Amino acid sequence: MRSRKSSYVSTFYLFATIALLLFSGCVKNRKQTSVNSSEEAAIRTNANEVIPFFQHWNLILGDGTNVGPATNYENENFFYTTNDGTEDWVVFKSPNAGNTHGTSNNTRTELAQLRKWLPTTDAKMSATLKVMNVSSTGDARVAATYSVVVGQIHSADGHENEPLKIFYKKFPGHTKGSVFWNYEINTEGEDNSKRWDYSYPVWGYDFSVVGSEESTYPPEPKNGIAIGEEFSYEVEIKDGIMHLAFTSEGHETKIFTKNLVSSEYVQRKNIPEQVKQLFVPIDQDGVERASAYAKEGLFFKMGCYNQTNGKDPKINKVWCSGAEIHRGDLKEQYADGNYAEVWFKSASIEISNEAISNSGYFEANDGLAQKTVYPNEVIPHMDKFKILMGNGTTVEDLTEFEHKDYFYSVIDGTRRWVVYKTPNSGVTSPNSSNTRTELQEKRNWTPEEGGKLTGTCKVMQVSISGDARVAASYAVVVGQIHSGEGHENEPLKIFYKKFPGHDKGSVFWNYEINTAGDDNSRRWDYSTAVWGHDMSVIGKSKNDYPAEPKDGIALGEEFSYEVNVYNGIMYLTFKSENHKTKTFTKNLITSQYVKQSDIPNQVKKLFVPIGQDGSERPTAYSGELNYFKQGAYNQTNGKAPETNMVWCAGAETYGGDIAKQYENGCYTEVWFREATIGPGVPHNKLRKSK
Repeated sequence: MRSRKSSYVSTFYLFATIALLLFSGCVKNRKQTSVNSSEEAAIRTNANEVIPFFQHWNLILGDGTNVGPATNYENENFFYTTNDGTEDWVVFKSPNAGNTHGTSNNTRTELAQLRKWLPTTDAKMSATLKVMNVSSTGDARVAATYSVVVGQIHSADGHENEPLKIFYKKFPGHTKGSVFWNYEINTEGEDNSKRWDYSYPVWGYDFSVVGSEESTYPPEPKNGIAIGEEFSYEVEIKDGIMHLAFTSEGHETKIFTKNLVSSEYVQRKNIPEQVKQLFVPIDQDGVERASAYAKEGLFFKMGCYNQTNGKDPKINKVWCSGAEIHRGDLKEQYADGNYAEVWFKSASIEISNEAISNSGYFEANDGLAQKTVYPNEVIPHMDKFKILMGNGTTVEDLTEFEHKDYFYSVIDGTRRWVVYKTPNSGVTSPNSSNTRTELQEKRNWTPEEGGKLTGTCKVMQVSISGDARVAASYAVVVGQIHSGEGHENEPLKIFYKKFPGHDKGSVFWNYEINTAGDDNSRRWDYSTAVWGHDMSVIGKSKNDYPAEPKDGIALGEEFSYEVNVYNGIMYLTFKSENHKTKTFTKNLITSQYVKQSDIPNQVKKLFVPIGQDGSERPTAYSGELNYFKQGAYNQTNGKAPETNMVWCAGAETYGGDIAKQYENGCYTEVWFREATIGPGVPHNKLRKSK
């Protein structure tokens, strides 16, 4: 019999041996795991092993980066390989909002060919793919929403337009989506803002089929393609003709041809009905050069060009989707489906030996979206103005100046604009209750000397809060003549005003009398309607709005004005597509309001009840120095209406917090794309020159 001590020793060695074996096993397993990870990394498939042609392309990522050829490259956020259980695929993925490439509104993870070729030479691209995701949010009325472009032909020259875009689009709640392709005209002339697409359905709908409301969708296409369903396209260019073939198992093969060197859209009467319904209402109604793309270098693109973005639909009702972007946060967008994802399992290209380097396209477009374009580069007359912004800051030299909260440039997908933005409550000028981000002319002139100001603009926002009984509520002044002497009154204010819930607003202009005597407290405005109502049309209670104007101007709808003062007479011209041109004249040196009996009925309704019933000096503004102003002079403020039922709007101001005002629609924003300033022109000469 062994002693208890011996038993303890034996037991100790037994457990020690077991522990050692277990530890050895753990070490062995850890080493094996490490080996497996290394082996796994070693055998991971590169994208160029699935599609062996990446040396022919630059890869643009959804963060705007041009990474060059994608050989032996992957990026876990945008570009990598995966296996669906049977086959390897190359994944292209891009969010609704990231950094874009060139002048586009949209992000892309997309290959762009390194060489360009003429459409009169031979070129071919083919691919087999499946779309795995399109954005889960957007505005169904916007044609581009819920879609992704999976293949393109792009021009490297001229307007850099796109004779081919192959789309996949699926509305939320639908099982099947549509495949269609678009041809974009190569617009005649230097102005490309009027370009448009014509769309051809392959399976399902074409591009023009949209929802009736923001979240109302058309019926599901009967012959559509589901998410994750494989299809192929082949694009072949031969002797100036583009040949397209689309195939998918269980679907009819579709064949198309399109002439790329001879246009069928050289006259306005040739614009297709589809385009009239979709693009003409947003003023994209151009014609194409007769030779189409004949003399331009073209190149293929392939991947995931996300067509859904977070831009406000009122900017462009075809291309701006208003989708969720989570402030640009990539992970949040990916987490709730606000991205596009396309998988390719095969692809090929063939091009002529005559193809040449496409480096010029990349030099022009790489990083372009991140480059600052100053307002003075869009509208060159900025040297003739200084600016007062919504934070009370005055800047005298506007050369290479911008402020991202108030004064900067944007591109709406067709052209650049200068943005003027200001809250309901900020820091105002000494004699005003209202904030402004507004240019002020440095030159002063008398009405006898004259001057001329033009502007082409669109109002993107007016305050959504205010008091409907107050005439100034929901309004912004986009152009002025201001006196710099005497009472410093305003012989001209050009207004835009839109009540909440209305689609259309009014454009009108006001003349403010140059009050007789030293007391200016009884001054008043007389308002003249251009399109829609004049200033005197108001609500019966705080939230009661008058009928919507039938001939009004919508937010985001372009209009232009011309103010020409010559020999004391002010000539006004207002123009807008699909609206009647309106002209007016006003004598600035001889008054028609010198007696109380001359006060118009409109003024008696609006101003007389608040004690503003003055008369004007007989010579009006004669001999007084004046200057032009242009921009966004917000007429909606937070002052109590009881103070002044014409000018004190009682709007929400969030304690003056500008960020909160912007977030909640309590601000005004006006975009200008063209403006000129100079001396007055004889009216007869002006009319003959038009």
